[in-house]
Amino acid sequence: MKNLGQMMKQAQEMQSKMTEMQDKLAEMEVTGSSGAGMIEVTLTGKSDVRKIKIDPSLIDPSDPEVLEDLIVAAFNDAKSKVEARVNEKMSEMTGGLQLPPGFKLPF
Repeated sequence: MKNLGQMMKQAQEMQSKMTEMQDKLAEMEVTGSSGAGMIEVTLTGKSDVRKIKIDPSLIDPSDPEVLEDLIVAAFNDAKSKVEARVNEKMSEMTGGLQLPPGFKLPF
């Protein structure tokens, strides 16, 4: 039973670390860009959009598709950066423990 108690303690520590990491992710900001930096999208670590910056020279009412495409590209750039940072933090927290494919944390 000593091992069970130790496992429970480790599980509680892991849960505490997960909660702390989720709080840090909510505060973290990552910026993605497109159009040589003329569009910037800033996301939190939980992929919530915090702000969008658009260079005024890109605003052309007769061609909104270009602006739309650049916003999507900047968002996708920011999202991939968020995912990389989250994976890095998870790796630090789990001590490099490899999780099974498809198993994602935080839940």
